[in-house]
Amino acid sequence: MKPATDTPPEPRNFFQDVHEVVRLIPAGRVTSYGAIAHYLGSRRGARTVGYALLAAHTDAGIPAHRVLNRLGHLTGRLHFATPTAMQEALEAEGLRVEDDRVVDFEQHYWNPNTELG
Repeated sequence: MKPATDTPPEPRNFFQDVHEVVRLIPAGRVTSYGAIAHYLGSRRGARTVGYALLAAHTDAGIPAHRVLNRLGHLTGRLHFATPTAMQEALEAEGLRVEDDRVVDFEQHYWNPNTELG
């Protein structure tokens, strides 16, 4: 029997976990909402990843502009300060964006399952 002084571990917060993963995406690389959800054990949690990023939109330490939909489209662009801010941030990191989609998305794709193990 455990001593009464042991405290249970603090429960994980999915939004905080998303923010931690997004902070690890290197500049000039992009990933998808679904890839983050899958890495965190929530295969169907892509939409919740989006909600987590929306909740962090004022935190400059979370590079939410690096998270796109599974086809490389800037689906979150309307949640930034201006409609072009997401594209401008990606272009500042050397990525090319045409028609609200990262050119050569697959080449710049960062998969947390592979990169973080």
